[in-house]
Amino acid sequence: MELLQPKPTPPKKRPSRLLRLLAFLVTLALMAGAVALVANRDKLNLDGVRRWFNYRSLERSDSGQAESFSYDGGSASSFATLDDGLLVCSTASIRLYSGSGTLYVDQTISMEHPVIHSTEHSAVVYDAGGQDLFVFSGKEQVFSLSLKEDESLLSARLNQEGSLVVVAQESGYKGTVTVYGQDFQPIMRIKLSSRFVSDATLSPDGKSVALVTLGVNGSTFESTLELYQLSRTEEDVSPDHTCSLGNDVPLDLAWKSDGIWVLGQSSFTLVSPSGENKGSYDYSGQYLKGFSLNGEGYAVLLLGKYRAGSAADLIVLDHTGQVKASSSLHDQVFSLSAAGNYIAVLSAGRLDLYTPDLTLYRSLETTQGARRVIQRSDGSTMLMNADTAHLYVPN
Repeated sequence: MELLQPKPTPPKKRPSRLLRLLAFLVTLALMAGAVALVANRDKLNLDGVRRWFNYRSLERSDSGQAESFSYDGGSASSFATLDDGLLVCSTASIRLYSGSGTLYVDQTISMEHPVIHSTEHSAVVYDAGGQDLFVFSGKEQVFSLSLKEDESLLSARLNQEGSLVVVAQESGYKGTVTVYGQDFQPIMRIKLSSRFVSDATLSPDGKSVALVTLGVNGSTFESTLELYQLSRTEEDVSPDHTCSLGNDVPLDLAWKSDGIWVLGQSSFTLVSPSGENKGSYDYSGQYLKGFSLNGEGYAVLLLGKYRAGSAADLIVLDHTGQVKASSSLHDQVFSLSAAGNYIAVLSAGRLDLYTPDLTLYRSLETTQGARRVIQRSDGSTMLMNADTAHLYVPN
């Protein structure tokens, strides 16, 4: 038997000086890049990367303003962003523009009090106190509803999945609530005869609906949040959970991942899906001059000691109703909007963007006479004056 002797392993060659130098330079560059990312994390965030990709082909000025475009409807119209476009609704028309001004929808209507509720990809337009309702998605109308002459719309909202809830007045009832699925077929209807219904919102998963009802408890006015699971029989008309909101008058509400946010004339309340009051913020004695519930995990209030005058406090509340940040403002605020991690405050000749802790993120000195502002979740902002809209993309 022949034993094979293993061949000796040749000695490893040391890398050349050139390779060692290149490795050192690469390591040095990576370390410098890491330091730069830490030092400029407010500028080089993921939203900044999103903006770079989304708007890299868009011509912008040094300040970040993109080319403006004219719109029809006037500054008294209702506005909403839909995908990357602008939805404008006046009493006589609904128009949907792309971000560069291309007209996708031009629909003649007749509304006395047009209202828009929008998500990122869909929007519902309805005539508050009237009969007509329209839903838009993408670049077109996907649903419409026209009530009878003796019925009137009070509220309509979409959730992120595209389901719709409509609150209306109907003869013989103090309030009716209809839930439509993503195919806009009705899947549940609630009719109340004992209490008025003023508003409703769907859960993010579309399995529950929350109603704001108004009535009298003894001799005292009381508003209540009533929660219903959609999986129920027609005979089961009682709410699964209720939560008293006291004598406050709810103005807006939103169902977030942590519960239902209810904004009233004098307080902000967070209600759990099981009807438990999880926290509140009382601002009675102050005037609510502006607000937004569209932030990512926070709500924004603009509160003033007096109804008139420019002095006001900008308050950011977290998801428990606690004050997260506050700042005193001394300029007249024309418009307030929040989305994602950005808060837009438009005053005379100036736009300020803040993060939720009210750190100033960017400022724009030239607003071209804008009186309305809509903040987007990626940090870009749409500004509208009497007949022109333009996009501001922070650099």
